[in-house]
Amino acid sequence: MEVRKATELEKLDGLVLPGGESTTISKLLDIFDLRNPILDFISAGNAVFGTCAGMITLAKEVIDSASGQQSLGVLDISVRRNAFGSQLDSFEQSLDFDNVPVNVAFIRAPIVERVGDGVQVLASLDDGRVVAVRQNNILATAFHPEITGETQVHDYFLEMIRLHK
Repeated sequence: MEVRKATELEKLDGLVLPGGESTTISKLLDIFDLRNPILDFISAGNAVFGTCAGMITLAKEVIDSASGQQSLGVLDISVRRNAFGSQLDSFEQSLDFDNVPVNVAFIRAPIVERVGDGVQVLASLDDGRVVAVRQNNILATAFHPEITGETQVHDYFLEMIRLHK
């Protein structure tokens, strides 16, 4: 379900922060007064999955953030927005996600430039750049698994939710 009110978080077993535009997501968190309720949701141990812009929204540090953009700062990583270029530079690629081959799409994707202590790297590109991480109840990917019809990453997230219950 879409979340537009803090009370709707109470109905969720897990939360997905989707791709899109991270600056807009930051503004909407404040407009709908969701920033602190989502932080409370995360700190309560509920599973959260950020894809692309969602990864940026969760990151502790956004290296090239837009003016006024505020991340939630709950995932101990540093990310760079639009690290692969414009939307015209989008691409699909196969990679190993938690040792399972998956086919995923990168669309104006961020890249993880720093991984903090306690953050597990789940996927990297062939050149070593990190594109998927997990820290406790937080999962984040620079890519979009849903675009290619891939289900492995979502199955992983559903397992995180199941284990929390």
